[in-house]
Parts: sequence; C-alpha cells; structure tokens
Amino acid sequence: MVFDSLSTDLEMMQLAMAEARAAEAAGEVPVGAVLVSAEGEVIARSGNLVLRTSDPTAHAEIVSLRAAGVALENYRLVGCTMYCTLEPCSMCAGAILHARIARLVYAAADPKAGACGSVLSVINHPALNHRVDVVAGVLGEECSAMLTNFFRARRFQSATQGVGCK
Repeated sequence: MVFDSLSTDLEMMQLAMAEARAAEAAGEVPVGAVLVSAEGEVIARSGNLVLRTSDPTAHAEIVSLRAAGVALENYRLVGCTMYCTLEPCSMCAGAILHARIARLVYAAADPKAGACGSVLSVINHPALNHRVDVVAGVLGEECSAMLTNFFRARRFQSATQGVGCK
C-alpha cells in the first residue's frame, strides 16, 4: 500500500490504532505499530503478540521491525518511520536505534515503562551514535483512553470473577 504526499502522521497513527484494536480483540494489550518507508509505503504493521506467542519480545514494535527487515531484506531500516500507539519501552527503543529508524511517532506516553523520555531516555541518549526524530502525542488522548479502558475492564473482570481469591 503506497500513500501519496497527502498522507499524514494522523493517518498512519490511525493504522497503528487499528492494529491495537485487533490486538485487543485477540486478548492482548492494545498496542499497535506501523512501519513506513521513506517513500511512504507501509512495509510492516502489527499489534502486540506477547500472549498469543508466549514471547516476551513480541511487542508490536519488535514484530513490525522483524517483518520490515524481512520485507526489505536488510536489518537496517534507514529512512523509515515507526508509528506506535504507546511510547516504546527500553527493549523496543533499543531495537529502533539498532534498526536505524529515522523517525518515531508515538501517541500515548508510558509513565511506567516509556524509554523515550517518560521514564528512561534511551532514544537519543547522548552516549549513543544514532539519532531519531521523535514526535510525541499524535492521537495521544485516543490511544491513552484505549489503554485505560482496556486495563479498567481487566480490573473489573478480575474483581467480578474473584481472581486471586481463595
């Protein structure tokens, strides 16, 4: 799928949100990621797969990076932009750096595990040799609400089912 010059960060984030909603429908934490080439082509997209694959590294960002590497036959994704519905964690931020992603656009800040400034500053740490252009907050309120509602529903479900009670 190729997008013309009229495509915007909002449109790409909406694609990432669709991935997050699909992950949620499958029982995963609703996080989505989309990787776009320098030419504007969507080359990879995914939601979280952690629970479905029993793989702690199967965050949406990592799954998208892996798919993009295969699609481009290169682990260096120079010139690409990653769109994420949630600020990447330290694992994902490190992978973004190693892949040489040019631009990161994320929606909601992660005050518990964010590695792009909220908790840690892995992205653009002064000791590292790669810099990423970071744009935060694109559809942030919507993505934050999606996560809040998901965890609220999980807590309600646990409370009403007596999970953890003996």
